[in-house]
Amino acid sequence: MSRDIKIQDYTYHLPEDKIAKTPLSERSDSKLLVYKQGIITDFAFKSIPSLLPPNSTLVFNNTKVVSARILFDTLLKKGKPIEIFILEPVKGISIETAMLQKGKSKWLCLIGNNRDFTTDYLIKTFDFENNEYTLKAHKPIKLSDVFEVEFEWNGNITFAEILNLAGIIPLPPYLKRIPDENDKTRYQTIYAKQEGSVAAPTAGLHFSKDVLNDLEKNNISTEFVVLHVGAGTFKPVKSMSMKDHEMHSEEIIVSKSTLHGMLKNSENLFAVGTTSLRTLESLFWIGLKLSKGINNLQIHQWDAYDLEIPSDFNYKIALEAVLNYMEKNKQDYLKTKTQLLIAPGYKIRSVKGLITNFHQPNSTLLLLIAALVGNDWRKIYNHALANNYRFLSYGDSSLLIPK
Repeated sequence: MSRDIKIQDYTYHLPEDKIAKTPLSERSDSKLLVYKQGIITDFAFKSIPSLLPPNSTLVFNNTKVVSARILFDTLLKKGKPIEIFILEPVKGISIETAMLQKGKSKWLCLIGNNRDFTTDYLIKTFDFENNEYTLKAHKPIKLSDVFEVEFEWNGNITFAEILNLAGIIPLPPYLKRIPDENDKTRYQTIYAKQEGSVAAPTAGLHFSKDVLNDLEKNNISTEFVVLHVGAGTFKPVKSMSMKDHEMHSEEIIVSKSTLHGMLKNSENLFAVGTTSLRTLESLFWIGLKLSKGINNLQIHQWDAYDLEIPSDFNYKIALEAVLNYMEKNKQDYLKTKTQLLIAPGYKIRSVKGLITNFHQPNSTLLLLIAALVGNDWRKIYNHALANNYRFLSYGDSSLLIPK
């Protein structure tokens, strides 16, 4: 049972020199480990259009990483900058709405060097199109493990524009460096569209325009969902068993046109990244809830293990239930949150396979991989370590097709 899983059974030794610190010069030059029917083979990522089954549909996450780290100078001469890392809007406000706010916006944040935040507010000034702007961060309110911060600024610009002008790209903490100019484009997929993530859906970083064109030539279709990746994706599992670990919640958005596209080929879906997979699996549970007359569409951590599934209920029926709900309520987009935990014992229902990078030890992402491929996850990771694959966000890729 997933509640009783011990994270110590799903870890491995990751040497520091196996972690990719910078991206390759060309996106699709990364290596690709292919796991199919228990057999492992090695390719270049640019070969992936020819390695996918004909007539497949790839589902991408087209969230866009925002410049979520803002550095404020302190009044102390030798003091380090105070870093405010925005996580998500205050409760009740969607990311899309908060990004479009003008003048003021409240966010839940992490704060580095908070002990030096001794004034009523911090100020950061910057110029844009011959205008000077001033961003204020008011004194934070301490909550359980985050801070609530109200931002205030002048001018007729949105909070999204503020972040683009005053913030920096939030590289993963394990890279231990300040982002450079290259990171602004390379820590972003080429199809990124919906602003709201504080971490990249890294499985998509390998896709170049040429690879996308080759997919089309090979009659492989594409669909797009949104899961705004939160900082919780880097949260290590510190509890002994999963029942004591609180899974992070993330916002998902799925369009009616995407549901129609997936329904046309619901038995041949492949997820690009763990975020896409979590979104697709969440749709199954949303559809199940709707079929049971439950209109609370948020997916909680243990819903997948507590809800009873009728024997004749499948993924296509789930998608149809979601689509019917949207049409009945005249919605072009489904917006909700998911806290879904995918761990060994969980049955994947949405896809035939997954394209993904190699993940950190002691992480819920590694549990997801183990749920997909079973105990072979160790064989896959041992092969990658022994054959000089690059790990984590800027690392190499894998195509996992379970038995």
